[in-house]
Parts: sequence; structure tokens; C-alpha cells
Amino acid sequence: MSGTGIADRWSVLSGIDNWKGLLDPLDSDLRRYLIHYSAMVAPTGEALITDTASKNIGLCRYARRNLLLNTGAVKGNPFEYEVTKYLYATSGASTGATGYNVRPARSDAVLKESNWNGYVAVATDKGKVALGRRDILIVWRGTMRPLEWLSNFTFLFVNAPLIFGQDSAPLVHKGWYDMYTTINPDSQLEGSSARDQVREEVARLVEQYKDEKVSITVTGHSLGSSMATLNATDLAVNPFKPDIPVTAFLFGSPKVGDENFKNAFANQANLRGLRITDVNDIVTQIPPFGWPVGGPLLPIIYYQDVGVGLMIESKKSDYLKPELSPGLGYHDPMLYMHGIDGFQGSQEGFQPHGDFDIAKVNKYQDALKDEYNIPVAWWNIKDTGMVQQDDGSYLLDDHEPDEKF
Repeated sequence: MSGTGIADRWSVLSGIDNWKGLLDPLDSDLRRYLIHYSAMVAPTGEALITDTASKNIGLCRYARRNLLLNTGAVKGNPFEYEVTKYLYATSGASTGATGYNVRPARSDAVLKESNWNGYVAVATDKGKVALGRRDILIVWRGTMRPLEWLSNFTFLFVNAPLIFGQDSAPLVHKGWYDMYTTINPDSQLEGSSARDQVREEVARLVEQYKDEKVSITVTGHSLGSSMATLNATDLAVNPFKPDIPVTAFLFGSPKVGDENFKNAFANQANLRGLRITDVNDIVTQIPPFGWPVGGPLLPIIYYQDVGVGLMIESKKSDYLKPELSPGLGYHDPMLYMHGIDGFQGSQEGFQPHGDFDIAKVNKYQDALKDEYNIPVAWWNIKDTGMVQQDDGSYLLDDHEPDEKF
């Protein structure tokens, strides 16, 4: 792999100088850095249980201790982390007194009004050496559950008092702010919102490693980038220690707030954001505009991008089929990593550097040319969670109990 100076250059790679001079062409250490953080998002999509036949729908398939290992994020990776906390959030449209209902098909479903939405991890001692500091990593999942699409397409604006205080000017997307801040009624989660959960865990880790150099990195893809944007802003505006840098790496991110939100993001001294966008990914162009809840329809308010932008174009790759579906086909997180790996510069061609495994391009879809002999959409869950018992019968056993919910 290229890139050997990450431990020494981490603060620059995390945006202390807003990535000046590192993006076009892409710095080799930053290339590897971005692929690393994008790869840490993949487990959140692969480990979520979505089978409506399962009482565990909405939960993570694996216990925290096994999440990264069982999703292929450990082997060959020097940036070692320990997952310390799972995050749960609501989704869908408000149902009044009953909160946010994800409507599981089974009446005995473990979670009825929430879903597993990501995790908090911290660099191990070995990972700290490779990364140059004790990195607290927060990862948010992309859209997987039906009512999350309803949240996505709620283009209304709301204020964000839990982030900016009462009567604050910035406006943010109602669906994602609700997912981040709504108190969760599922009893196992003790009435805490996703915001409560993540802030409690980050506070604990900051205290645990108070005598070390610590960073906070927040990342996600698609919906996960929207949640990461709100979360990173929250941690910067309401810090546990003001000298801890917060960096958001946002892959395939929709727009989250208005012009005031964009300015508030930019004005935080301890916050940096790098927004990685494939030029053919339509998700990054939405929402276009919206209206405040309860406000007039005119004038319309435009959503704005935050942070620094890095534009890639995986379509330039000679490895990909030319008939790859436009729009959502290029929203694939594997294509984002392939696009980063092959990015030469905005005016240059495409040449992979070897920091991303070409076989993963076909992990979720039929994207690679047939000549590379990689199976189509090869990632799957073995036997859809059906496990053979000693007597030869099969039982749905798709959830590994954790020592802590």
C-alpha cells in the first residue's frame, strides 16, 4: 500500500489546514486515510438485520467484540480499533404520543421503534501507533430500513436547539435532526436518543484517555454522512474538551442545512469536514431546497454543502462496465473507495494505486467488467442466518448476543 506518513501527519490529514494542497492531485497518505475511514463504514450496512421474518430485525448481527472481524475490517488493517458502543436511532414519521414507529412485522420483535445505526470505537494501543494518536471513531450507517427513506425525503427545515441553543439561526433537515435527537421509547435503550448515546460514550472515552493525544473522527455514507454532519457539529459546538479536534469525513453526503448552518459549521475552530463526492452520484445533489416547519412556502430556502469538497469520478475507471446504472449505481460505497484509489487529479485520467481491493468493486452490484472474473454482488450472509442444529433441523439464529445491549 502507498502512504507511510500517516502517524506523523495525522493532524494535516485530518484537516488542520483544511487539506490545502492535498486534494488535487490527491496526497498518497490522504488517499489511504480516506479509504480507511470509508472502509470502517461498510460494517454498518453489512451487519444490520433486515429480514422481516426475524424478531431481531433492526439489530446488529454481531456482538461488538466481533463486528469488525466478521465484516472483514481487521485482516490487513494496521489501524486497529475496539468497538465500545452501539448506537440506535428512530426513523420514519412522527406518530404523536407513540414516537417513531419502525413497524416490525413480528409482534415479538426486540426493537419496535428504533434501529441499530452505527457504533463508537477507539484506537487500540496498536492502532494508536499506526494513527499517531488515540482516535475516537464514530460511524453512522446509510439508509437500510424502509421508513428511513421517509425521513430522507422530509425536506422541511427545523431549528436545532439541542445543538445551537434556543432561538438559534441555523436550520437543518427535520428528518435527520429528529433521528439524531428523538428520545427512544424502546425500553432496552433506557429512553435515550442517538445524541444522548453517542455523547455519553464520547465523554467516557475522553475522560479515560485524558492524558493522551486524542482526536474525534466522525464518518458515514449517504444518510450516515447526514447523521455524521449533525454529530460532528454537535461535538464541536458543545465540546467535552475544546482542544480535541473533530473531523468529519463525509462520503456521498446529501445536504443537511441552510446557509446559516453552513456558516456555523465553518466557524467552529475545532471542526473540519471533508465531503467526498462522486460527480455522477445524484444523492449528493439533494435535498435542493425546503421550507421551515409551519412557515411560508415562499421564499424557498436552499440547502447548502458544508466543509471542503473533494470531487472524484469513478466512471473514468476502465475497470467498470460502461452500462453501469447512473445515479444510484455510483452511490455505491465500494465505488467511492475505488474512485478515491484511482483519482489522479481533476484534469487527469484514472489509475488505481493499489490501496483498495479491486474485487470489492463487485461486492454489492455488477460493476466490474466480466474479464476480471469476479462474481456479481458476491457479498452475502451465510444461509440468511439459518443455522443447522445437532439433530439436522434448521433454526433462524441471526443475532449474536452482546454483553451489553
